[in-house]
Amino acid sequence: MYNLLLVLLMIVSVLIVIAVMMQPAKNDNASTALSGGATDLFSKQKPRGFEAFMQKVTVVLGILFFALSLTLVFISSH
Repeated sequence: MYNLLLVLLMIVSVLIVIAVMMQPAKNDNASTALSGGATDLFSKQKPRGFEAFMQKVTVVLGILFFALSLTLVFISSH
């Protein structure tokens, strides 16, 4: 049981890294200061499509990672 959970934790860890790397970047750089911040109008919109899906996937994987980690600690302490 412990080994199965450990393998699942490693798989979820790799999937979290992939999910985070696939999310689009939200850069705040010097060009926004020069452009007057016109892009800030559109940056406050809700994510749609692929971006929303990737955010949900990242949250679910994070919860799975946390739950698997706590389960492994509980099993290893007994």
